[in-house]
Amino acid sequence: MTTRLNGRTAVVTGASRGIGAAIASALASEGVRVVMIARNQAKLEEVAKRSKGSVPLACDVSDPKSVEKAAKQIEKELGGAPDILVNNAGIFGVSIVEETKTEFFVDTISTNLVGPFLFIRAFLSGMKKRKSGHIVTIGSIADRTIFTGNAAYSAAKFGLRAVHEVLRAELRGSGVRASLISPASTDTDIWKSVTVTDPAGKPHSTRPMLSPDDVVAAVMFALTQPERVNIDELRLSHN
Repeated sequence: MTTRLNGRTAVVTGASRGIGAAIASALASEGVRVVMIARNQAKLEEVAKRSKGSVPLACDVSDPKSVEKAAKQIEKELGGAPDILVNNAGIFGVSIVEETKTEFFVDTISTNLVGPFLFIRAFLSGMKKRKSGHIVTIGSIADRTIFTGNAAYSAAKFGLRAVHEVLRAELRGSGVRASLISPASTDTDIWKSVTVTDPAGKPHSTRPMLSPDDVVAAVMFALTQPERVNIDELRLSHN
């Protein structure tokens, strides 16, 4: 028997577009009160209009002070730590190591790795005290597989998988669950500014990709399992 989500609360980062927006919309359609996080307030408000009951809240996930401020607003809005936290926010770019700018490397680590850590830390004690909650981390095929030009992104995603695995070890028996969803390349506008070729020189953008809805389905599957069941990890690839 699956768990119903109606009446629960959630925070989704990177919710102004792509996978994050799709997850927020799916949760809202199930009766979840969703706080949508991204840097651009105007874009968030535009997307939130399509998700009934959603709350748009601008926050720079890479900035500890911004996350701390947002966390206080979220707990006030939701009456405590959310039932569900989906760490989805991330940036992506491709360049070989010697051409990777230091600023980009640092920004990627800060957004894709430090950001999720900051949100987990902000709400974890509240979840543990309540003895319930679910932390969903959106990983990537790049959290296990190395691709050329991916030094910054893979470093962040490998690190994020490590954080998830430590978290699972620490949470067993606490009532709080943690799931890692690691999709292969997904068709979002993140690819519009990126040119990637495979070993044969074929543009990556011409290869089959997953849909954001495929990732949403995996997230919803993890979230709706009976409370005794934890989906440790789901790895998604294109058939």
